Amino acid sequence: MSFTCRELVIKSKQKELVNISFGFEKSFALIGQSGSGKSLTLKALLGMLPGSLDLHMEIDCDYELEKGKTVCIVPQNPFTALSPLTKIKKQFFIPQDEARRYISLVGLETDIIERFPSELSGGQLQRVIIAMALSVKPKLLLLDEPTTALDVKSKNEILELIKKLQNEVGFDMLFVTHDIATVEEICDKIGVIKEGKIMESGNMKEVLSNPKQSYTKALIEAGFKNREFRE
Repeated sequence: MSFTCRELVIKSKQKELVNISFGFEKSFALIGQSGSGKSLTLKALLGMLPGSLDLHMEIDCDYELEKGKTVCIVPQNPFTALSPLTKIKKQFFIPQDEARRYISLVGLETDIIERFPSELSGGQLQRVIIAMALSVKPKLLLLDEPTTALDVKSKNEILELIKKLQNEVGFDMLFVTHDIATVEEICDKIGVIKEGKIMESGNMKEVLSNPKQSYTKALIEAGFKNREFRE
């Protein structure tokens, strides 16, 4: 599959907030600091922009973007994504035997669906969220800094899981983060966004090895300065 955003423009009454275009065949990382336009882009693709903003979007792909069906999101904070007083099994919108299959797919024991979110660790909760997203068989999976709230061990495990699931299940992936080091090994293409504009884009390895923009260089230095090296 291939995904091409020919144009995505978001405006408020006062100014233009986002004006970008990008394309990829498997996975794309949208990198930028807070306030750069990453979250607005995700909300636009999900059809969740506030009514006060104007959107013009031209997408070319093999499927229509439909929230909760062809496109799903894995949010930043798993601790606030689920109802803490409802058992996991009641937060899936599929039969329990299918829910167990997806729970197993993300590397958890199937009886975890009998537990409450408050009984699980951050890494376990994020796996549950991923299982829920995959249970609707999305064509496009959006990841909104899904490892930010996790410890180093859980972060690395989730990244490896996402890469493994994409190869096994098959879906387009748009990974949004401020940390380039996070997506180095799981995304093929990269776009660096600043103030609603793509400053630099291309093949992940090429951009990392030979960044053209000073902004990109600064993000790379910040991302790899405290990188957790994997064994």
